[in-house]
Amino acid sequence: MAETAPTTLGDLAHEVRSKNAGPFWVTMELFLRDADGYRIAADETYLNEGTVARLYGLDEADVLMFRIPSLNVVKISFPRPVSQASLRDRDVHSGQHHVPLAVLPLPTT
Repeated sequence: MAETAPTTLGDLAHEVRSKNAGPFWVTMELFLRDADGYRIAADETYLNEGTVARLYGLDEADVLMFRIPSLNVVKISFPRPVSQASLRDRDVHSGQHHVPLAVLPLPTT
């Protein structure tokens, strides 16, 4: 019997994206398909500052989260690992930072 892949946060979203928010910050946005998906993504026991800190190797205190229920959006910001366009910057536009968030498995019930 084939094992099915777990449902991920990205499966609930129209779009999961990341972008630079100036030379020192990254912002990620989850645009959820509906209120049910938003309810899961906005659940602070599932997706919170600690979860994001673990995914990205950050201090929990550096993670900012904004939940916008009227738009079914969760927005997350944190400091870039290196400043934008510095010698060690491998993603100038922060366009790939969203991937660990998008593939985060949903909690099992």
